Amino acid sequence: MFSAVARIFRTPDLRRKIAFTLGVIALFRLGSFIPAPFVDFGNVQTCLNANQDTSGLYSLVNLFSGGALLKLSIFALGIMPYITASIIVQLLRVVIPRFETLYKEGQAGQAKLTQYTRYLTIALGVLQSTTLITVARSGALFGTTAVSQCTQLITDDSWYAIMLMVITMTAGTGLIMWMGELVTERGIGNGMSLLIFTSIAAQFPSSLWAIAQSQSIETLLIVIAIGLLIVMAVVFVEQSQRRIPVQYAKRMVGRRTYGGNNTYIPIKVNMAGVVPVIFASSLLYLPALIAQFNQPAAGKAPAPWVTWITNYLTKGDHPLYMLLYFLLIVGFTYFYVAITFNPEEVADNMKKYGGFIPGIRAGRPTAEYLDYVLTRVTLPGSIYLGLVALIPLVAFAIIGASQNFMFGGTSILIIVGVGLETVKQIDSQLQQRHYEGLLR
Repeated sequence: MFSAVARIFRTPDLRRKIAFTLGVIALFRLGSFIPAPFVDFGNVQTCLNANQDTSGLYSLVNLFSGGALLKLSIFALGIMPYITASIIVQLLRVVIPRFETLYKEGQAGQAKLTQYTRYLTIALGVLQSTTLITVARSGALFGTTAVSQCTQLITDDSWYAIMLMVITMTAGTGLIMWMGELVTERGIGNGMSLLIFTSIAAQFPSSLWAIAQSQSIETLLIVIAIGLLIVMAVVFVEQSQRRIPVQYAKRMVGRRTYGGNNTYIPIKVNMAGVVPVIFASSLLYLPALIAQFNQPAAGKAPAPWVTWITNYLTKGDHPLYMLLYFLLIVGFTYFYVAITFNPEEVADNMKKYGGFIPGIRAGRPTAEYLDYVLTRVTLPGSIYLGLVALIPLVAFAIIGASQNFMFGGTSILIIVGVGLETVKQIDSQLQQRHYEGLLR
């Protein structure tokens, strides 16, 4: 293992790529601590210290921004607008035939879709930064709190100050998007995924320290032990796949013989990744967001529906919230897999190149068989996603450490997935140069 790591730094090209990636990550983290214009950094720090529970309405965006959202920094929005734009463009392939045509055109079509994603990212950045600044001005960014400084986060309420803040945060999102693309092109791994990985991993030390302070050292050791078990389970499931054997008939082209080889179609247990968890979290945040903007004036009782949402759909430890969260994840997993994997398209491509599944006729029977296998493999995958996402909520109910429990939900899925993919890329590049990789 140590010899393999030494070979990485002895390879000039690989060493240069890793150094470039680390440099971009350092700049990304630096921007997370620089406050936006007209933000009272002292009051923000006071509110952060008084509100350690970040499991509320903005926890998902705050997670992907590495804690920069609640600090109102220039990188407050993080990579979340790009993630949302990518998902929207991918879903629009089903609705807009033009997008599906571009997707099938190869590299030129993919470049066009990427350009649309960039434009949509900037538009979402403007929308989300405006919403964030509006919530910060109203004093509701940190929820209900007795700290008066949380209503005085912005020092200037004039229109030009608000516009400058919106432009700054939107430009920060564009800069993060550019840095991620640079890492993909000149560094190691997928740049966007690595920036998300960095944002989540950066909160691990503070979360562990907060558990040790608020609970005890014994609780911290239990959390670490549970976390290691969860990581092992996630690695096992993420690497699991159902391999469908495929044979290709021999073809004579001139005097050469093509085909006749055996391969397989890998169907992963978790084909949807972390997207269903993001969908479910976002959908459950909508009622809470609507209720937050319908709070009554001082001295008046809230409407019954606002009270019901506040009691049942904003508390992660409530059984109804957990049940809805789990069912939404299962449903969105099936929905997303149905969009991203088209059995009819795969069957047509196999038939075009003379491929067939042993014992299954080519064409429609192959598509039905693939759909049959996909439906049954997706069931354990969806249940697995739901259980992993519920881990922080269960931790809150048992040990009261939900706001600091990092080994669950979206965080651990992204950490493990990005880590495995990056190690595989380093391993493949080592094998190209030394005929021996990082993994044995």
